[in-house]
Amino acid sequence: MEYNKNFYQIKSNTEIFERLVAERESVGYYNLPYQDTAEIKNYAKTITKKHIIVLGIGGSSLGARAIYEFLLPSANYSKDLLFLETIDPLKINHCLKSVDLNDTQFVVISKSGNTIETISIFKYLNSLAEINNTNCTIISEAKSKLTQFAQDNNIQSFDLAENVGGRFSVFSVVGLLPLAMVGVDIDNLLNGCKRVSNSFFDKAGYCNPILEKARFLVENKTRFHTNVIFSYSSTLESFNKWYVQLWAESLGKVNINGTRQGLTPIGLVGPVDQHSFLQLIMEGVRDKTVTFIKINDLKDNSLIPADATNKFDGLDLQYAENISFNELLNKQADATIQSIQEQDNIPCDVISIRTVDEFNIGSLMFTYQLLTSCIGAFLQINTYNQPGVEYGKINLRESFNND
Repeated sequence: MEYNKNFYQIKSNTEIFERLVAERESVGYYNLPYQDTAEIKNYAKTITKKHIIVLGIGGSSLGARAIYEFLLPSANYSKDLLFLETIDPLKINHCLKSVDLNDTQFVVISKSGNTIETISIFKYLNSLAEINNTNCTIISEAKSKLTQFAQDNNIQSFDLAENVGGRFSVFSVVGLLPLAMVGVDIDNLLNGCKRVSNSFFDKAGYCNPILEKARFLVENKTRFHTNVIFSYSSTLESFNKWYVQLWAESLGKVNINGTRQGLTPIGLVGPVDQHSFLQLIMEGVRDKTVTFIKINDLKDNSLIPADATNKFDGLDLQYAENISFNELLNKQADATIQSIQEQDNIPCDVISIRTVDEFNIGSLMFTYQLLTSCIGAFLQINTYNQPGVEYGKINLRESFNND
């Protein structure tokens, strides 16, 4: 019997930290919190259309959508922001029913400039309402065919730097521009990122927790290969989707020794998923870590009223009267956290967000970007490419050539 396996030594925290310091010279996302946003904000102020439609898929839309949908329920924006990420015609046309295309600004985002889903939707929308330099903005790499298209048609375009990968681009013009168009405070968003970045690279409060969590996940990746985020607010549902892409596409790689690596991300929303996936966590195979995310202040004080008429006495839930839904939500989170902690063999941690604003979602998302980079460095992989994704693109193109 013969079994060959390539082993590698897990590096020290100090060495991993120095690798991330070195990456700042070549990996563009690290420096995005410190950018000058004046050009983005000045252009955003010129957009007067009621609706903003983002045409993009994956990293071109998931990050901005995560931020927008986190902020939306407690905000009062004068414009609507819609993301068209799918080529499912039923979904496209259903989304467009509530939109006046003649009062819409189209933001077309494709890093490569030839993303088939994005360009196909672009062409379709142009058949419904002419898209031109009066209602369109394009974001792509400077040398892409899409940027050339913008120049040929006198359409305003913004360049996405080549060293900023799509799934790490949320704090670039890709995310900032459409968010600024609807009124999101993008400077406060970046302030949240800067707080985390400065703290990490100054070896202050964020540094050791991020490094230690990354080390734990890598050291225990064989046993605990599934990483669950349990977000206790529906406003974080799109954040969960962003995390899934960031985690899966960054960490599912072959490392320098030719060994396949990866951690499987799962995004859950409480309390809804208490009634489904929690059962698997509690009594299923012990192969998962769980990170709970709570929001202390949802900026909504709606109460569960007391029953003055005794109409609901028979339901026996008087103990949950005269408290806010926010409090109930966090009590449910705490009860679930306690249940997990009492198991002793389910690794879990808790992230508490102070309130719903740009600063806090910026901090959260930049923390996860740094955590992903740390894990990638520990795994000794290229965190920033995605060769596995390219196979499908090649096969799709060949399928058209073979027809």
